[in-house]
Amino acid sequence: MRSHNFIAVDPVVFRRRLLNWYRRNRRELPWRKTADPYAVWVSEIMLQQTTVKAVIPYYERWMRLFPDIKSLAGAPLRKVLKAWQGLGYYQRARNLHAAARTIVRNHGGRIPDDAESLSRLPGFGAYTTAAVLSIVFGKTLPVLDGNVRRVLLRLICTGTDHPAPRDPVLRELLNAWISKKSPGAFNQAMMELGALVCRPRNPFCLLCPVRSFCGAERLGLQEVVPAPRTLKIEKLEAAVAVIIHRKRILLHRRPPGGLLGDLWEFPGGKIEPGESAEQATKREVREELGIEIEGLEFLARIRHAHTRFQVDLTAFVCRPAGALPAPAPDIAWVTPGALKRYPLPSGSVKIVNALLERRKPEIRL
Repeated sequence: MRSHNFIAVDPVVFRRRLLNWYRRNRRELPWRKTADPYAVWVSEIMLQQTTVKAVIPYYERWMRLFPDIKSLAGAPLRKVLKAWQGLGYYQRARNLHAAARTIVRNHGGRIPDDAESLSRLPGFGAYTTAAVLSIVFGKTLPVLDGNVRRVLLRLICTGTDHPAPRDPVLRELLNAWISKKSPGAFNQAMMELGALVCRPRNPFCLLCPVRSFCGAERLGLQEVVPAPRTLKIEKLEAAVAVIIHRKRILLHRRPPGGLLGDLWEFPGGKIEPGESAEQATKREVREELGIEIEGLEFLARIRHAHTRFQVDLTAFVCRPAGALPAPAPDIAWVTPGALKRYPLPSGSVKIVNALLERRKPEIRL
């Protein structure tokens, strides 16, 4: 490995301290109780950009619904997305479903144990491929996620007057340090260290098993390394209509791909400049469904956040005026009791909750 002018780390001592700490302090998590490649794969996908605490109930419910790859591959996409509802980043669920179908079709229902085959499957980037192959199959491939990246940047810190090393440099370090005997345990230990000790804020440096190697702690920079990432938040205004007809509620499905693809939601959209919420609702319904509405009645105003923007939703109850929308695969008239079978974005879930709280006599959810 090339020299990068970092503080020297003895890989043998580093591995021994890290793995000893991990054996004593690792959390007992449901996916750590099995060597099933499928279960490990599901957990790794769910854990991306989501906390362990939030993932556990989703993981346990998922494994009850889809206990193996064949059951996942044979399930309709709507059921898969419904099981994922609330975790966000729905492309992950679509990739799980698509990859499961490919594995059943092309690999006899068994997850391949080589990087080349895995990397061709939907959703198997460098991180997921390395995690599954190291944890399940014992392949010497390091993982680099947000926790591991933070640990490394603090360990090799020599000050704040130089740009942070890029991922290829960090992978070089991991390749030199990773345990050849227990690569899966090493990878999980690095991630666990970042989650429990080397936290983004208020790290527990006194409890760190590799503290003596840490440049940031030595320089007193552990609170500012790595530099916090800032996201530009764009606020959007939107109007949403809840259309009710003969005690049925109209839902329509978003196009595949893109934001919230294949999820079902209530008709509506962005308020254009100069429009009121009521005008925007009528226009959006006309544009989306080709119908007019009447009896527009305010239901709730809801703030909903996406990753990089926020939406201020104004929700209404109304009824169709005249003809109903023509039947289509992306339109459904749903009884209130059947709403629970449709995967909804969190903004639409909040609208349903507002409807429940209102307890209108003609709506029994």
